[in-house]
Amino acid sequence: MISDTLTVDQLAPNTVREKRSLFVDSTPLLDDPEALRERAQTDGYLFFKKFLPVEPLLELRQRMLEILNGVGWIAAGHDLMEGVLDEEGVNRFADEEMRPDTGSPLKIYHAVQKLELFHSLPHHPKFIALYRTLFGEDVLPHPRHIARLMSNHRTVSTTPPHQDFIYIQGAKQTWTCWFPVGNCPRTLGGLSVLRGSHHKGVVGVRPAKGAGGLASLVCPDQVDWVEGDYEIGDILTFHSCTVHKALRCQQRDRVRLSCDVRFQAASAPIDQSSLNPHGPFDWDELYQGWKNPDVQYYWKKRHLNISPWDPSIHWQRERIC
Repeated sequence: MISDTLTVDQLAPNTVREKRSLFVDSTPLLDDPEALRERAQTDGYLFFKKFLPVEPLLELRQRMLEILNGVGWIAAGHDLMEGVLDEEGVNRFADEEMRPDTGSPLKIYHAVQKLELFHSLPHHPKFIALYRTLFGEDVLPHPRHIARLMSNHRTVSTTPPHQDFIYIQGAKQTWTCWFPVGNCPRTLGGLSVLRGSHHKGVVGVRPAKGAGGLASLVCPDQVDWVEGDYEIGDILTFHSCTVHKALRCQQRDRVRLSCDVRFQAASAPIDQSSLNPHGPFDWDELYQGWKNPDVQYYWKKRHLNISPWDPSIHWQRERIC
């Protein structure tokens, strides 16, 4: 059951009152494929409690925090796994060094992208089974995974409402999976989705601060935002046209670690950019020292349907509804 509305006093940019509700846990539908696909089609998102095993997530969190600690981002006198930030250490990095799409400087992000565990997690059998059920055919995990290391650096802004499709294109039935690497209450700035917004297709955009630099122009009748407190192991997955955003972080002394990974039907179109690393990196260099060849260049073993990039999609500003 959907919970009662949490708040109704926050006005949307179009002056319509937003409705903010809690996620529906779709775990009970994992044994009912038809009902799962029906909910996905209706809501444009699926949320699952304790979907992923905790152990590899804790290992990934430790490795990511060790990277941050090595550059002075983590405050002394605290357990590393708490992710307590040293504000002076974070802001020691110049503004031009920060990447707005990841919340971190390039050298930090490069170290995270080299982690084999970061790239192997999306191949977990539970992910493959979920998306095979959703698509009704073989699944292609995109190799271009994204890490977010959101800090209290002066340049970091909350991610605005947006659709992933304008950045990835390819098949609209590509689904993003967002999951925190650690517990992530709403006060830490987790992800919220606009339920049913994928039914509007690709909407117009305007310039905005935050990851991506563009915000979706939300239709006046779309007010049903859903959100929740994430525990480690929870996942949120959504259609590429589902509008979503980050909640404002109220815990400025903590780093928010999260991953964005994407999945699609293996036969569906895909843009070449989704097969490249996220960042100015080279796969051969990132793969150095990895042990499992099965998560390296796996997409080259498939006959992919590469689709052309449409640059006009970024600038359909007049299309609101």
